[in-house]
Amino acid sequence: MRKAERALVAAIVVLAALAAVGHYDHWTTLATFAVATVALAGLAWIVSFATEEVGERLGPAATGLLQATLGNLPELFVVIFALRSGERVVAQSAIVGSLFATAMLVLGLVILAGSLSARDGVMRFAPNAARDTSTLLLVCTFIIVIVSFALRSGVGAAHVRLVSGVSAALLLTVYLAWVIPYVRRDQGSQTNVAARLALPLALGLLVLAGVGAAFVSDWFVDALAPSIHKLGISQAFAGLVIVAIASNAVEHVVGIVMARRGQSDLAISVVVNSVAQIAAFLFPALVLISLTMHTSLSFSLRPVYIGAMAVSAVAVWQITDDGEGHPYEGWALVVTYVVLAMITLYL
Repeated sequence: MRKAERALVAAIVVLAALAAVGHYDHWTTLATFAVATVALAGLAWIVSFATEEVGERLGPAATGLLQATLGNLPELFVVIFALRSGERVVAQSAIVGSLFATAMLVLGLVILAGSLSARDGVMRFAPNAARDTSTLLLVCTFIIVIVSFALRSGVGAAHVRLVSGVSAALLLTVYLAWVIPYVRRDQGSQTNVAARLALPLALGLLVLAGVGAAFVSDWFVDALAPSIHKLGISQAFAGLVIVAIASNAVEHVVGIVMARRGQSDLAISVVVNSVAQIAAFLFPALVLISLTMHTSLSFSLRPVYIGAMAVSAVAVWQITDDGEGHPYEGWALVVTYVVLAMITLYL
């Protein structure tokens, strides 16, 4: 581990400790919320870093899958603790907000960074790098949209938990049907980059960061409701923008940096894999987990979210399918996210 990385890990540990002190020592709500937000983003980076180091022993596809799955740990904990606190609106807007932030804001910034750094102003990448994953995103998003339309129109409205639970279980079967051959294609291959950490240390960091993310998520959610009240923002905006960006901040920055450095294939692949994981795995998994709780998560979404999900999936598929990214495409995605975020201020 490099000296700068050790210093960053130490700083994140200090921030997590300060978040604990703020929670148990009853600091002001906004101070506790601010420290917990930064600590949560830092722990997300440690999870991502440790996962990458563990993944150096695996093939690239398995590594990408591991990064996408474990990188969502902070988001998973935040939504679970929000549901435990009865914050259904925050939980639901956080999970769909994570999808929107990745598919619109992050992909848009990645395309802008990649195209503006290219000599001819066009970001080029292998279309097959994201094609299978964008197809998975498209199919799973359409399933969620169909179920949500049905529930919102009254079809099965009396059985929201049942319909959402069964749909979530079926979505996970689609994910398994995709992921098993995806990983098998990668069996036996190895990455060429030497790992910077010994495997036991990487695994230890991963476990400690995961446990730390669970605790900090609890403190984060505990300070969220009073902070929303003091800041005068809606629960929908808090979930869609603040929670979604905070719990995925590091992954977002990594994609933009890779695009800026000319690693277009990897940047696009990371972003598309991340958003597909949310729709195909994280969202349905949280729906099933919430069935054991008093406050449940469902696929009964607000109409604006239903439309935005369909648009997001089509946009990701259409923009990445030709292997080229233009500045106007990136800017259009960013603007779409900003408009959606502005609307949630009044929901």
